[in-house]
Amino acid sequence: MADKKYKTKQREELENYLRTIPEKHFTVQDICAHFREEGKNIGTTTVYRQLERLMEEGRVNKYILDESSSACFEYIESDGKCHHPSCYHMKCEKCGKLYHLDCHEIEDLTRHLEEHHGFKVDPFRTVFYGVCAECSGEADHCGDDCECHHH
Repeated sequence: MADKKYKTKQREELENYLRTIPEKHFTVQDICAHFREEGKNIGTTTVYRQLERLMEEGRVNKYILDESSSACFEYIESDGKCHHPSCYHMKCEKCGKLYHLDCHEIEDLTRHLEEHHGFKVDPFRTVFYGVCAECSGEADHCGDDCECHHH
């Protein structure tokens, strides 16, 4: 019975931390490092197990970007919905950062692919690779008429 209480406490601590980083991407290693810094001993296996349960409950999204990267996760607020109009992502090949891509033109492209090519794109698994504005030295790359919202 004590083991179950311990696991419940670990899940509570994990969820409390995840609530502080909504809509931010993280890896299991990031979570473990956070708890180590706080002096709490929560193992990698436990974090994976708890994240799997949260995914089953629809409270965490998992993104597998490529074979060489660790899986990325994102905590979803309690209503169980991603708060981005789309869940497309951009990954910088220089710094490794992952960004949400909220841009209506991507929706136009995916609609075109479906209507004209019979191909339905999965927004949860679509990642555009390139170099972010910060790494390319073009931090202020969008013009006044750009409707993109990336974070």
